[in-house]
Amino acid sequence: MKVYFTFDPRPDLKEGILQDFPTIEFIFHEKIDHAVLKEAEVVVTYGEDLGEQHVSIAEKLKWIMVASAGIEKMPQKEIAERGIVVSNVRGIHKIPMAESVLAHILSYKRGLTWIYEQEKKAGWSRKPKATELHGSTALILGPGAIGSEIGRLLQAFGVHTIGCNRSGHQADYMDDMISFSTLQKALSSSDIVISVLPSTPGTRHLLQSEHFEAMKDTTLFMNFGRGDLVSTDVLMDALNEDEIAHAILDVYEEEPLPSSHPFWQMTNVTVSPHVSSHSSRYLERSLEIFKTNLKKWLEGDTELINKMDITKGY
Repeated sequence: MKVYFTFDPRPDLKEGILQDFPTIEFIFHEKIDHAVLKEAEVVVTYGEDLGEQHVSIAEKLKWIMVASAGIEKMPQKEIAERGIVVSNVRGIHKIPMAESVLAHILSYKRGLTWIYEQEKKAGWSRKPKATELHGSTALILGPGAIGSEIGRLLQAFGVHTIGCNRSGHQADYMDDMISFSTLQKALSSSDIVISVLPSTPGTRHLLQSEHFEAMKDTTLFMNFGRGDLVSTDVLMDALNEDEIAHAILDVYEEEPLPSSHPFWQMTNVTVSPHVSSHSSRYLERSLEIFKTNLKKWLEGDTELINKMDITKGY
């Protein structure tokens, strides 16, 4: 069996794979080779490099392992029509992303940006605009693996957590749960609104102008899921009209965010260049899931960890 990586892992991680599966032919490339792709039964990819033509060329392809969480840029229709199994690494982002979210919240609440600015100019001032996180209410859109880890950390700081998903069914580390249908009502009681939702037909532009109008003018809004949760124009209007106090953004409708974009200059926006999930252990965790799934695959078990419904996007 031929397993084709469309990226080249660190030498130590690559060596671990080769040692664990000595009878499998592994090929590691930085770019897609059509001749190799044509013969591959399994493809391991970050997802963004696979187009419609690649699925057509890959005549023997049966399983795509996506070493990321999102699949929105993949040719979903063509993959589904072929019946190709797709799995991802959902869950590995929870630690770095939850730590990133908490770091941004504490920086905002405790005035760290102001402190760092004073440090640069040797300014001894003891009047930071600091508030407490304790006693706040956080509404978390998407209380799955990542959202629940964020909830766990926030609860340790004395924050009341409200989870919001499609069904309203209970999730870990959420004090209360609501569904998308009752979201607008809950926004008026939330101090922090955090989204870690994926991009699906049901989440694209989920937040409209009326949702921001329902928020407190002191609300901290954070989008760490996907940029199409809210249109840029709607978010810009909410910020310009002071419907919310601040937005901390790690994702955008257009990426990379153009250098001419107003977000860069707005004092009520913190721009993070889609790095909240970055970690030195990212690929290590991804490949542990892959190796477990490859063992299952070789035994004829196609019910893989994080097997996805490609038509639904998750």
